[in-house]
Amino acid sequence: MSTPRPSGVKRWLLPAAFFVVGALITAGIFALLLNIVQRKQEATQPNFQVVQLTDKSFDPAEWGKNFPSQYEGWKNTAINEGVVTPRDPVPAEGDTMVTESKLKKDPRLVTMWQGYAFAVEYNEPRGHAYMLDDQRLVKRTQPPFKQPGACLNCHSSVPEVLDAIGGDPATAWATMNKTPYAEATKWAKHPVTCIDCHDPKTMALTITRPSFLAGMKELKEGLGVKDWDISKATNNEMRAFVCAQCHVEYYFAGDAKTLTFPWDKGLTVTNAIDYYDEIGFSDWTHTLTGGKMLKAQHPDFETWAQGIHAANGVTCADCHMPYKREGAVKVSDHQIGSPLKSEEQINATCLTCHHETEAAMKERVETIQGRWKSAQNISFDALDQLIRDIVAAKQANVNPEWIAAAQQWQRKASFFQDYTVSENSRGFHAPQYSLTIINEVTDAARRGQAALKGITYPVTTDATKNTPLIATPTPAPATTPAATPGATVAPAAPTPLKPIYSAAPAPAPSS
Repeated sequence: MSTPRPSGVKRWLLPAAFFVVGALITAGIFALLLNIVQRKQEATQPNFQVVQLTDKSFDPAEWGKNFPSQYEGWKNTAINEGVVTPRDPVPAEGDTMVTESKLKKDPRLVTMWQGYAFAVEYNEPRGHAYMLDDQRLVKRTQPPFKQPGACLNCHSSVPEVLDAIGGDPATAWATMNKTPYAEATKWAKHPVTCIDCHDPKTMALTITRPSFLAGMKELKEGLGVKDWDISKATNNEMRAFVCAQCHVEYYFAGDAKTLTFPWDKGLTVTNAIDYYDEIGFSDWTHTLTGGKMLKAQHPDFETWAQGIHAANGVTCADCHMPYKREGAVKVSDHQIGSPLKSEEQINATCLTCHHETEAAMKERVETIQGRWKSAQNISFDALDQLIRDIVAAKQANVNPEWIAAAQQWQRKASFFQDYTVSENSRGFHAPQYSLTIINEVTDAARRGQAALKGITYPVTTDATKNTPLIATPTPAPATTPAATPGATVAPAAPTPLKPIYSAAPAPAPSS
């Protein structure tokens, strides 16, 4: 039997199929190569200039035309992640919602700040988009309180304010600082935006707050670095310095209300109180005790500088503005929030260095913060009791010198406690350092209570700290004849213990 020959149609289909498959493969390879080229082009040109940005580009929406991803992230700072309620009364302008009151959560704050505006209203923080509205509407900036325009340094777009004032920038900055807040805030239209952190021509990180430059110059000089210049800062340093323009401890100096960083002696809380004591500065007089008090601001940068992350070059932006990929482009997250807000965020921040699961990392951080909170509760109780004891001592006409000494201990305990309250990481930025501050609070409060009784704690020196205090054995009583049945034997008189405290009035703390 002969084999049937394939038909003409079948002979034609086979090469046609090969042609189609080959064409599809070729098209696929071409599309892949085209995609690779496009991705490479995206990586080399991450943004397209739609508008020309200048030093007058104050509206972030203009920057958003060139940098839509970053602008979208900045707008997301308006997302409320905490509890908000309507303001009472409802303002005619501005945001109508407000976050939870910290004063209601912990009434000890009210006692600590008696006589100061923070005792009237102090709320949970929220995103940068609200910083100007929240400052304008908080009771601390309303009559009868008289806050200066210097408050705008951290809650408004300063380049925009200085431009509105006009003239020389340095003179305009001085004008903003000393002008009453109710008037100065009229110059502000935006909270902190793109132009506060970026050079509009090069997009490089930049410093727009004169107080930071002055503070860093003093700090560097104290470390022996002469003629320090911000232009010498590395890009990694700038990723912390830009944030440190606002997230720091500061005060308003003199009648000019010049925003000043107390960094001459260093960045620790002890350096700060030594600085304030040396110049005789106080923020207010406590209305219950009469003590000359200090109000801590938000020393996030100074606290971070004492921690392990700073020592290893991990900056604010690494944890609060992590990179994310959009196509071939690497973009930093401009929503600026907690690394713990989601597993995705933990993965993008903590897990770039720590080889743990998201759940384990979150538990680790929360354990640190929980221990900090427990210790802070103890120190806060000690401070609260000291304040109440000073009030009682004044009512009882206790020795004025003893009261004055206790007021000095209150000043230290209150400032150190406030330092931990106003710092935003709940102990995480520098765990050991933060616990040390809390221990200092408890110690100062207890020394203040002792001062009210005329007691001075002995100063521990190198010569005495390693010498144990050993009780002297009581000599055995002399042998006596056996007692007559029914007779009463008088007990031996106890050996009196020598006091370890002197009765002299307690001196004020040195720091």
